[in-house]
Amino acid sequence: MSDARNARLTDIAQAAGQDKATTLRLLDVLARHGFVNRDPENKRYSLGPEIFALGAAAMSRSDPRSKVRPSLIQLVRLFEDTAILSVPRGAESVAVDVHQGSFAIRANYLEVGSRRPLGVGAGSLALLAWLPDEEIDALMPFIADRLVNYPLLSPALLRRSIEEARRRGYVMLLDVVVPRMGGIAVPILSEDGRPSAAISIAALSERISGREAALSEALLREAAACRTYLRQSSL
Repeated sequence: MSDARNARLTDIAQAAGQDKATTLRLLDVLARHGFVNRDPENKRYSLGPEIFALGAAAMSRSDPRSKVRPSLIQLVRLFEDTAILSVPRGAESVAVDVHQGSFAIRANYLEVGSRRPLGVGAGSLALLAWLPDEEIDALMPFIADRLVNYPLLSPALLRRSIEEARRRGYVMLLDVVVPRMGGIAVPILSEDGRPSAAISIAALSERISGREAALSEALLREAAACRTYLRQSSL
């Protein structure tokens, strides 16, 4: 039913692994509550309005952009480089907010909606590095299969970078995803200590290495503020 197209009872039952009688009873219940629509002419089912209301409510509770955006703007004002908010999605990271600085670099991976395997890029690596070790071990085979497009990256390098990031308290990756370009990032940790998002600055490698202390200090400060804002908004 997540397919945007209308679906037949037979198709839904097959996808759900249920017989048609059971599926019909479940669909009738969902239809009564507005989660499913049934076309009286062609007998096909589609998602109902309550699904979209439910999705909007969930997004409003979990979407960090409005709380983090002031920090991205502040980072751009201070350093004139591109600031990015990334969130985890399975074994990938997704850029959900991007603010270009006056010293902006042009790259398609700096667009809102851009996806990368966890560990590819500074923000993405920050999302990976602060996961529990057993989750990193479970994710690494999936990530390794995706590294073919990033010849300078390897599972061994990612593990070394994770250890270094934990020691420093922040991630810095230079010249391994795109030549002469890099990033510096910190995670935004939820109350249980898991990374719920990451903020990063992307720039020419020389602009990062030459200002590492100032960049990392500002990122850590803004991440702490974001964590407080997000925790308050969830109360």
